[in-house]
Amino acid sequence: MNADRAEPVGLIGLGLLGSALSERLLQAGFDVIGFDTHPGRCEELSASGGTVAHDVEGVADECQRVLLSLPDSTIAANVLTEMRLFQETGDVVVDTTTGDPATMEQFGNDLAGQGVGYLDATIAGSSEQARRGEALIMVGGDSSHVAQCQDVLDAISPHVMHVGPCGSGARMKLVVNLVLGLNRAVLAEGLSFAKATGVDPQTALEVLKASPAYSTVMDTKGEKMLTGNFDAQARLRQHLKDVRLILQTATESDAKTPLSQWHADTLQTLVDQGHGDDDNACIIRAFD
Repeated sequence: MNADRAEPVGLIGLGLLGSALSERLLQAGFDVIGFDTHPGRCEELSASGGTVAHDVEGVADECQRVLLSLPDSTIAANVLTEMRLFQETGDVVVDTTTGDPATMEQFGNDLAGQGVGYLDATIAGSSEQARRGEALIMVGGDSSHVAQCQDVLDAISPHVMHVGPCGSGARMKLVVNLVLGLNRAVLAEGLSFAKATGVDPQTALEVLKASPAYSTVMDTKGEKMLTGNFDAQARLRQHLKDVRLILQTATESDAKTPLSQWHADTLQTLVDQGHGDDDNACIIRAFD
């Protein structure tokens, strides 16, 4: 059922993920009022049927529910500061940023003092998976705020899980990204190992998909690794940021993450070589 057009939904951040979220919301019948500091991204929103605000305040002033899709928690904090003067009791921020869990938990506490709800609604899946409605949304926050935004969340994806209070979505996203990122690295090593030992990599990928070693990264990244098509669906430098967050959180929690330390070092080497804006499937370059 289409959403009520009398109540627009705000969206700040129109990059790879943000643009996918705007498409999902527009397709579901929502009016989307968005903003990004890159004019080209705003033009794309306008061309797809959304409304472009002149600034962050313009979004917050018009929308009771505002989604954030930003690179990190530092930028999210700056945006929330800009929004606060224009928010009212009963408004809700839905933050899809992959950020620092402790910081996102604090966002929730701070906004609660203003009477504004906050959900850390992190996304598991690439921008293309989000665009197709295949991503998983992991939501942290008060159940009443989840209910208030259920129609928005359902429009983005039918796969929504409420995983606990504020900060829980961010923590779960790090758990997922740890395993997902290492799955990509293992696939890359396996395909490179197959090639080096005389096994056709395409055949190896087909066998892996049919074997107990199967993981969904074989579907999403396998062909990209084999063809060397690294047009970005999820940038490698962004995942490096996530792995650094994993290591920071591990230190704070006394968790042991030696594989993630290797992963961070490997990704940093690829960024230093100029591959930061390539798709994260380009981790296979580390095994050339």
